[in-house]
Amino acid sequence: MSTESVYRVTVRGRFAGLDEKTRAYLAREQPEHDIFKSAYTTEGTFTYDTDIRFFNLRYEVRTAAGTDEAENLGLTEAEAFLRTLGYGFEKLKVNVVDTSAMWHAD
Repeated sequence: MSTESVYRVTVRGRFAGLDEKTRAYLAREQPEHDIFKSAYTTEGTFTYDTDIRFFNLRYEVRTAAGTDEAENLGLTEAEAFLRTLGYGFEKLKVNVVDTSAMWHAD
């Protein structure tokens, strides 16, 4: 029997090809997307630097399928989020931590 694990998935990347209107919007909204306001949630938390160069998205993913599936789910969600909002991006990197493993130390 496979049990569901809880993963913290962080997707990091660079903004790419943002127009001036989008950059101005992100600059105005940046205080609401500060790293100190972030958390791992099922819907994701979007944070970015004040220079509008780098961003990260944090997700809590629950799956019994393992780390690779958690990575794929987080990456797919991040790409959909960025595309839906029209934010160009590049160089996405994914980091996955199995939080259930932290509580099952031998």
